[in-house]
Amino acid sequence: MNDKELYQQKKQTQLNEWKSGMIQLRTQALAARAHSQVELNKHVKLLEGKLEEGKIKLAELHKTTGSGFETAKKGFEITWDSIIATVDDTTAKFKAIA
Repeated sequence: MNDKELYQQKKQTQLNEWKSGMIQLRTQALAARAHSQVELNKHVKLLEGKLEEGKIKLAELHKTTGSGFETAKKGFEITWDSIIATVDDTTAKFKAIA
């Protein structure tokens, strides 16, 4: 084998190794993306639950009259603060993962 052939073979071997490494990286990226999707879906489900809870509490608040309103309002505000925290957390997770 002459120098030219040896040089080409070395370079082809290196290219093959890099291609192999690239395939592994692509696999890891796909796995990370899938993991990220699962993680993001968990946060979305939690947020959906909190929003539904807020909707129910708001309907209860709407139905409340008289002196019961202030008590219902306090309960609603606790739920509202929880929703805000969940929205903020979910938004932060999306920004961190995306």
